[in-house]
Amino acid sequence: MKRITNKTTVLTSLAALLLPLGARADELNAGDTAWMLTATALVLFMTIPGLSLFYAGMVRSKNVLSVLMQCFAITSMMTVLWVLYGYSIAFGGEGAYWGGLDKVFLAGVTVDSMSGTIPESVFMTFQMTFAIITPALIVGAFAERMKFSAVLWFMAIWLTVVYAPVCHWVWGDGGWLGNKGILDFAGGTVVHINAGMAGLVCALVLGKRRGYPTTPMMPHNLTYTLIGASMLWVGWFGFNAGSHLAADGGAGMAMAVTQIATASAALGWMICEWVNHGKPSVLGIASGAVGGLVAITPACGFVGPMGAIAIGFASGVGCFLAAVKLKRMLGYDDSLDVFGVHAIGGIIGALLTGVFCAETLGGAGFGVESGGIAAQVGVQFTGVIATVIYTGIASFIILKVVDSVIGLRVTSDEEQEGLDIVLHDERGYII
Repeated sequence: MKRITNKTTVLTSLAALLLPLGARADELNAGDTAWMLTATALVLFMTIPGLSLFYAGMVRSKNVLSVLMQCFAITSMMTVLWVLYGYSIAFGGEGAYWGGLDKVFLAGVTVDSMSGTIPESVFMTFQMTFAIITPALIVGAFAERMKFSAVLWFMAIWLTVVYAPVCHWVWGDGGWLGNKGILDFAGGTVVHINAGMAGLVCALVLGKRRGYPTTPMMPHNLTYTLIGASMLWVGWFGFNAGSHLAADGGAGMAMAVTQIATASAALGWMICEWVNHGKPSVLGIASGAVGGLVAITPACGFVGPMGAIAIGFASGVGCFLAAVKLKRMLGYDDSLDVFGVHAIGGIIGALLTGVFCAETLGGAGFGVESGGIAAQVGVQFTGVIATVIYTGIASFIILKVVDSVIGLRVTSDEEQEGLDIVLHDERGYII
């Protein structure tokens, strides 16, 4: 997802691959544009209805509409904020830490303005869909207990001071992590580690759901969850292959390794669950697939098929251990395993990108020609640690500010009754 104007050596090399043979950086390519229009729709499809159904199926029936409402409202609000100033902070200039305000209100984004071989309006909207799904992912960590008003305030501030700046660090012109040579093709750091860490902080600050972990909290409808996971799997091809910003062989390989890693991760989680609990579950294999999608996201433009199998299987096992074993051991209530799947999957993918991008292991060789695998893994580690620390601290501060102003959590009685009727005066099921 890197803009082809980035100044670093790694991204300059990548930029050459983004341009179809004979095309100029400022010349419209109809094929690239058509593909990016499709990819943008696919990524939006990941949030509504994909992620919405994935989450809604896992909560209790009295909270299903609240999760759907949160995802839908976030989609609407992030769209407007991205247009007003989010795009500018992420992609408006060449600062090390933020893009400035040159493109507020989409100044300069016209019918004729270009981003590589596609209209800038398409690039802006494609990036918008990432700014939509990233905060929506956090919803799963605090599901069933956060005020709707607090959700809106938290997400609006979080986009402004966390997502947009981190996006610029990695993908924006002059971003400090991009200049270091970090490899994050489609958002392992920007999207998944970012959202996963914020989710963990939300779960810790809000505290456990009433009755957790002694009261059974069975999923409302795992059919919804499997359908949502399937939509995420399909939509993720836009997420990953679309991040090549061109309709060519690079996008094709990104699509291939995405499919391979996802399947490998689903099997990895299923096997772990089968060995540990005696039976494989639908929720487990769906969660494993999402973990694989997360892990291959930073790597999909840099690794080959065998690397994808390794990354996928490692993430399936790693996410299982984090979501099932680690959460139980530490006792935090991450309702839908946002940290266990997205943060852990993103970290595994980010670090292994530095390994399997090596040409000797079937990768494209970006970033490892001069320093070797160890040096590239070091750069990846720097990006992981910087994101974890910044997102963790900033998310904590935002939550405390919102809590002091309007409060974060519904009352115990409201939580018992369910957020659908308490916050929205509706029910998602027949009594």
